[in-house]
Amino acid sequence: MPKIFITRRLYYDITQGKNRILSKTEVLGRLYCCGFEVIGEKKIGQLTYVFAQRNKQPEPYLKRKYGPLIKLNRLGKNRQMFEVYKMRTMHPYSEYLQAYIYERNQLQDGGKFNKDIRVTTLGRIMRRYWLDELPMVFNLLMGDMKMVGVRPLSAHYYGLYSKELQEKRNKFKPGLLPPFYADMPHTIDEIQESEMRYLNECEKKGNFRTDFHYFFVILRNILIRKARSA
Repeated sequence: MPKIFITRRLYYDITQGKNRILSKTEVLGRLYCCGFEVIGEKKIGQLTYVFAQRNKQPEPYLKRKYGPLIKLNRLGKNRQMFEVYKMRTMHPYSEYLQAYIYERNQLQDGGKFNKDIRVTTLGRIMRRYWLDELPMVFNLLMGDMKMVGVRPLSAHYYGLYSKELQEKRNKFKPGLLPPFYADMPHTIDEIQESEMRYLNECEKKGNFRTDFHYFFVILRNILIRKARSA
């Protein structure tokens, strides 16, 4: 109720904002938003204690909205930032914990973060069947993305890629259907090899011819081989 704009006002009128139950993700995210860095955690009985120290100034105060539709900053062609539309699959303040999750859990097969506490139960179901990515059709219509292409990445995830691949990615628009679903790589290195192979083919054969070929390979893997989002 406190997250949905229709019932948010009613919730606070009734409860006065007291005794709210926050997810672990939101608690840690609020700390990072306020300029703290978590340096340790310890569970004693039913309580988890968090040790944190401030290492920078708090983020500027913004009125944050946590409805079902969100906009995420992603890197596009020529390294220009643009907003990607998606359905919310994570707890509030998750955007501040990307480095925290990566440092503690690294990546799992498929390139996603391992044991990602930021994702909700409903969010995992939506991600598996790409329901969260349906709003990205708006980005396609606005010309920020194309049908087939490399994934639009956050600045942190982009920094995990090799310099050569970063420079190659900057030459092309990201896409709704990534080459990931053509090759089904497992590790971050295999994902980079898959994207490099796709981008090299775009340079040699052109975008249209390459995307046409990849589109039908991806479609076959999804419909026949039952490929699903990691």
